[in-house]
Amino acid sequence: MKGLLKLLLLTDACFIFAAGLFGPIYAIFVQRIGGDLLDAGWAWAAFTLTSGIVIFLLSGWEDRVVHYEQLIIGGYALRSIGIFCYLLISTPMQLLVVQVLIGLSLALSSPAYDALYSKSLEKGKEASQWGDWESMDFIVSAFAAIIGSAIAMAFGFATLFFIMFLISLAGVFVSIMLIPKFSHQFREFIAAKAGVFRR
Repeated sequence: MKGLLKLLLLTDACFIFAAGLFGPIYAIFVQRIGGDLLDAGWAWAAFTLTSGIVIFLLSGWEDRVVHYEQLIIGGYALRSIGIFCYLLISTPMQLLVVQVLIGLSLALSSPAYDALYSKSLEKGKEASQWGDWESMDFIVSAFAAIIGSAIAMAFGFATLFFIMFLISLAGVFVSIMLIPKFSHQFREFIAAKAGVFRR
């Protein structure tokens, strides 16, 4: 597998894991801030509807973008901000606004990510390499669901959200390596450090 595909899988895994920590207990959080199941539905609909509409509007423009990496990094950075905003939520209306923000971030990065991933596939391995992404998505989400529930039960939602933010921030920094210049500099840095330790 190409290095770029591995990097794309790693950076997306960070965000899938961060989101997966919260997903199964989302409705419980809505109740904690004074909402009900209908509020949970509205907030989730705000996220998905924003993502769907903005992806439809932006994807044609993204076809003409030369550097998909910049859109991916920008979308991930915006998503990290959205995740941090979970720490500030105290009402269902605030949750709805944050869900719209996260929906926008997904709409910005998702088509660009899919395009860059598709361009990086090895000929004859398209199914298996998309299968790598699908497998990663399900497996990471499964572990995140268990871990997120345990963290929220033991330490509360504030701790969970802070951990989610840190993981998403790590994903942003990893995504910067998608820019060839930074990726090259990082490999040189690692090679230099490895040389020091071998001496």
